[in-house]
Amino acid sequence: MTKKQEIINAFDPNGIGNVDNIFALPFDEKTADLILIPVPWEVTVSYEAGTAQGPQHILEASTQVDLYQKDIIDAWKMGIQMLPINQDLLTKSNKHRIMAEEYIGLLESGEENSDKGKNLLKEVNSVCSEMVEWVKTESLKQLDKHKLLGLVGGDHSTPLGAVQALATNHETFGVLQIDAHMDFRKAYENFQYSHASISYNMLQTVPQIEKMVQVGIRDFCEEEIKFAEKQGERVSVFYDDDIKVGMFEGESWTIICDRIIKELPNEVYITFDIDGLRPELCPNTGTPVPGGISYSEIIYLLTRLVKNGKKIIGFDLNEVAPGENTDWNGNVGARILYRLCNLMGVSQGKLEWDESF
Repeated sequence: MTKKQEIINAFDPNGIGNVDNIFALPFDEKTADLILIPVPWEVTVSYEAGTAQGPQHILEASTQVDLYQKDIIDAWKMGIQMLPINQDLLTKSNKHRIMAEEYIGLLESGEENSDKGKNLLKEVNSVCSEMVEWVKTESLKQLDKHKLLGLVGGDHSTPLGAVQALATNHETFGVLQIDAHMDFRKAYENFQYSHASISYNMLQTVPQIEKMVQVGIRDFCEEEIKFAEKQGERVSVFYDDDIKVGMFEGESWTIICDRIIKELPNEVYITFDIDGLRPELCPNTGTPVPGGISYSEIIYLLTRLVKNGKKIIGFDLNEVAPGENTDWNGNVGARILYRLCNLMGVSQGKLEWDESF
């Protein structure tokens, strides 16, 4: 009997689990099939801060998630483990967030080209580059062990290194982006690895991305529209207002989901900014926007994606931030995260659908 099977046999999924691991599951890095890399980072956030606490917030809230999934057989048995949160990374984020705020102040007053401004920008861009390389290195370590990979941010700049790592194992793949924003700004506020530049950076540095499909988009600038148009068929955008007009005029969510899924190739990376959802589901996210996708709608889309035969090769969940005296944001984030893990497991043949549902 393997160690993993011994762990499964000894664990009561209906009882109280190990609160030190995600979802109170009993697995460790060796016995889990899916590894989550936490990235406590928010150096370039441009509105509300707090998302660097996202991994810890989700970890704490995840113990409230019941493990049973009625449409997936024994979902918890795949094994999920979140690596320890890197406190050095969090310390760097806190330190350089202050520097980024100082630079933004200089930028707003027209003093960004001063010696102080140049030095601050150089330092911030350098440490953000280090974060990207750290994520890539940690991702490659897990991929070399044949682990399934997920990332928990942090702001939306965090998954670039993970996508670059996955690109070493996949000749081509698509990206499904759930987001209120396009994130096509080139070096927003002059920060090369801004949270508002993640999709731009993915397309510019990862040629293996053959298609990017954005869903829930409702806040963007003219520069981003032009960049998307310039990409031609490489980018498809499902704007939130277009989705809503279709639904108001009688188009079903099923039909809309099928149009979204049709745009994607067989292998898909999911990049999930929690602000793609309705603001009441993520009131403390960094840049909330009215409108958005409901919880049930996003679960349906992600489930239908896998039921249509798409393989999830990796994913991230970002921009979850704690609120004062509430774990609501983490609660929603943890439930989205658990579903992402399990759907990836099904798509990769680690789990099976329960056909009775």
